[in-house]
Amino acid sequence: MTDYGTLLRDHVTLRCRCIDRIFLQAYAPKLQAVGDVCTFLRWQRKFPIPSSAAFGKIGEQYIKAVHQFAKSNGIPMVHFEKGQDKEETARPYLEAAAREGKDRVVLIGTAQEKASVWRSWPRKGQEKARHPHMDWGREMAFISHFYFYVWDSEWGKTFWKTNAYAPWPIWLWLNGHEWAKRQLDKWPIPYQALDNGFLSCQDAAALQKICDDLGPDAVRSFFARWLARLPSPFTEADIKAGYGYDLAFRQFEVSDTCVFDRPQAGRMWFEGVIRDHLDVGRPDQIALIFHRRVNCRTPGRFRTRVITEGVDPTLCCYYRSSRIKQYFKEGRALRTETVICDTHDFDIGRRVCAQNWNALRAVGQSANRCLCDAEAADAQPAPDVATFCQVTRPSTTNDGLYAPGLRFGEQRVMAILAALVGFCYLIKGFTNVQLVERAGALLQLSYTSRQATYDLRRLKRKGLIDRIAGTHRYQLTSLGRRVAVLFTKTYCRVLAPGLTALDPRLPEDVAARNPLSTAWRSLQKALDDFVDTKMIAA
Repeated sequence: MTDYGTLLRDHVTLRCRCIDRIFLQAYAPKLQAVGDVCTFLRWQRKFPIPSSAAFGKIGEQYIKAVHQFAKSNGIPMVHFEKGQDKEETARPYLEAAAREGKDRVVLIGTAQEKASVWRSWPRKGQEKARHPHMDWGREMAFISHFYFYVWDSEWGKTFWKTNAYAPWPIWLWLNGHEWAKRQLDKWPIPYQALDNGFLSCQDAAALQKICDDLGPDAVRSFFARWLARLPSPFTEADIKAGYGYDLAFRQFEVSDTCVFDRPQAGRMWFEGVIRDHLDVGRPDQIALIFHRRVNCRTPGRFRTRVITEGVDPTLCCYYRSSRIKQYFKEGRALRTETVICDTHDFDIGRRVCAQNWNALRAVGQSANRCLCDAEAADAQPAPDVATFCQVTRPSTTNDGLYAPGLRFGEQRVMAILAALVGFCYLIKGFTNVQLVERAGALLQLSYTSRQATYDLRRLKRKGLIDRIAGTHRYQLTSLGRRVAVLFTKTYCRVLAPGLTALDPRLPEDVAARNPLSTAWRSLQKALDDFVDTKMIAA
């Protein structure tokens, strides 16, 4: 059977890196503080008493404007019940608009949902005053929300969600693959779609360039265009006074898609990867592929899950509020997606600007690449015989320093290499303390920091690890990972179970069920018989 590294190299017809789903929130910067709220109501809208009741009146006017907008443009309005699939409800409307190819709102959905809103109440002791001073705060309340499902000539199917109460946030959903499809249509360049992706493209280089060109300017252009067309709680006077919106990231997905030439090749690749990494890579620790360190004070859960619902499995790796998802898309393509749900997880700002956009794209592409590279590199890790001998036997470095051998099968060596092959050390490396913790757990014996220092020294002199400049952390080299994977696979999958099968103390009924045990005992009996018949009596 072809190894999965070769499948990914030789049986892929299209590779495409693209920003996938983008979930943004638009907020009014001048309505985020109590003083700004009171200024807006008292001086901009001329309410004698700035209170939440005034916001209620503005909200009622906005609701009327939405209904009038729907009536004037012949847009159907649907009330979403709890648990109703909103996307499925809007799908036929969006598909009809796509065939028409005209920018328009195809559906307006309404729902009662919870949101954070501004509330006011009379200050203590002034409940009966004619003009009481008000205290303000943010509270969660059930209020009217509106879903504007939009077909846009630049972005395809999108939705725009807002509510009828201050500070009137807007949630915006876009898809980078849909944007790329619209650009290909303009050139035009023939392509075949794969859900929110591509199955084939006549000019793969042009497709990749289009995907790389997607930036924040296209998002801001879309937002400005539809903000001017849709109803708004802000009047023209409010906008002139600076009561506009800024955009912030809520979710940012970066995808890497590899389309296989036939479905069987893709299934072979995915099954091979999952089977091969159940023990190599320590998948429960894969979260650190996100370039961040996890310690006891880091909030959130960090784990890898292999979801086996249906026919095709899905590999999910979690880091804080972000994750990597790897799955077999529509039976044809390997899709690796990095989903960033909180930009602060990577010390990146939330505001939509070129700097933050590029930083998020770099994080996503790096995480996708690291995961795929590690999986592919683990497929054929075996070094040559000379390298194997150099690692396992004592040697000297170019500086004349003595490097003790790392003997294959030695308990301590095998525990160290099994600990270091984990995906968690791909980016940020590991420390002496982490080596003590993980190798000690595998050894189930006392393993001290002093012993780890000795082992780190010989690993470094053998060229298996490097020290990260300016830190007390180490990282496996390319050779180091190949050696560690080879030793771990051979020891855990061949040597240990093989020696168990050859154990003469193995019960006969158990040995009979193992082909290796049966063959070995037959050979052993034949050898004994041969020796007995050929021996010369004393």
